[in-house]
Amino acid sequence: MQQDELFTVNPDLGQPPPEPSEAPRQVAVPAGSPLAVRMRPRSLDEVVGQQHLLGEGAPLRRLVEGAAPASVLLYGPPGTGKTTLANLVSTATGRRFVALSALSAGVKEVRGVIEEARRRRNYNAENTVLFIDEVHRFSKTQQDALLGAVEDRTVLLVAATTENPSFSVVSPLLSRSLVLQLRPLTDDDVRNLIRRALSDERGLNDELKLTEDAEAHLVRLASGDARRALTALEAAADAAGATEHRTIDLATVESTVDKAAVRYDRDGDQHYDVISAFIKSIRGSDVDAALHYLARMIEAGEDPRFLARRLVVHASEDIGMADPTALQSAVAAAHAVQFIGMPEGRLALAQATVHLATAPKSNAVITGIDAALADVRAGKIGTVPPHLRDGHYAGAAKLGNAQGYRYPHNVPEGVLAQQYPPDELVGQDYYHPTQRGAERTLAERVPKLRRTIRGE
Repeated sequence: MQQDELFTVNPDLGQPPPEPSEAPRQVAVPAGSPLAVRMRPRSLDEVVGQQHLLGEGAPLRRLVEGAAPASVLLYGPPGTGKTTLANLVSTATGRRFVALSALSAGVKEVRGVIEEARRRRNYNAENTVLFIDEVHRFSKTQQDALLGAVEDRTVLLVAATTENPSFSVVSPLLSRSLVLQLRPLTDDDVRNLIRRALSDERGLNDELKLTEDAEAHLVRLASGDARRALTALEAAADAAGATEHRTIDLATVESTVDKAAVRYDRDGDQHYDVISAFIKSIRGSDVDAALHYLARMIEAGEDPRFLARRLVVHASEDIGMADPTALQSAVAAAHAVQFIGMPEGRLALAQATVHLATAPKSNAVITGIDAALADVRAGKIGTVPPHLRDGHYAGAAKLGNAQGYRYPHNVPEGVLAQQYPPDELVGQDYYHPTQRGAERTLAERVPKLRRTIRGE
């Protein structure tokens, strides 16, 4: 997220501070500003999303309303409102707002802002909100320079970061700040923003129409990022405004954002059809088709956690013991997606997809457990044989529990004749290994184990 040009450091740090304003200020936005800047919320009522932080009594609402003057670290993905919320903290309470970007500011600039804030507070009782964008890019020394001013509230620090502050912000600054995690906007949130921008006088002022499929595509492109949605809408509006029909349709959006629409509805038929084709391509060992369907879902904004879960299920359902490492790859991909997010998470998803598609296949695991479940549900349960029951509590021996149990490690082979299932299920086979992959070895070993255990 780049620093907004409207909010800059006062260049006249050495000049006497002006008289503070008694009323909350509203920053005038030039007409030629980007749509995302013009549509920036002016009050909490215009903010969409983040209801877990903005509900009645929630920490961020209390901060914006001036009831909780605590420094905060806003942690979340781009386009979720970090800069907007920081500005509302100042405008709603009449505080002076100063913004620094960690991409360009150094210790000198930080100390200059703090000194100016101290002067204004001492001379005019004017409080300063210091917004630092990309704070994770500040060095330890730069972050340490903030500690004293945050401690004595010379500045009310609102810092934004897209990285986990537990790893990117020094501990002393963390302990002095409230960490609030912002979530990606939902599709409904983004849709509301787009419709507001179309009708609001600060936006397109109802001068253009937006077709339903174009709107759906803009929502998909946004992936929870408000700025991305409004930037794409503005580009499409510029193109549509030059046409006779003055309508933003799907073709216009595609041509202006240089990204073709993927016909995929996360809540409709395409969702189920494409994921079905994805799984069946892996099952059929067509690695190329599997990667194609994976790409379609990624490009359409499918939840990567959903894709990772399907890979984990598939690893046991269609591969199982034919390649026991397939499940490890799928679980690792799920962890990687959770840890690093997208777009980098696509690499782990692709790697797991290639592994599963090229692995030998077996459905012996799922058929085995489903057959066992069918018997249990049909009432084939029986009692646990006495020699397998728990014998660690007082009186267990008198009941015959654990009496006669034979310890397999006492024989050289580690396997001996002993009844394990209930009487009703003696001789019942559930697991039938195939001759594919690593299961080929089990296809030879399991029958030998059964014969030994059953004393055949």
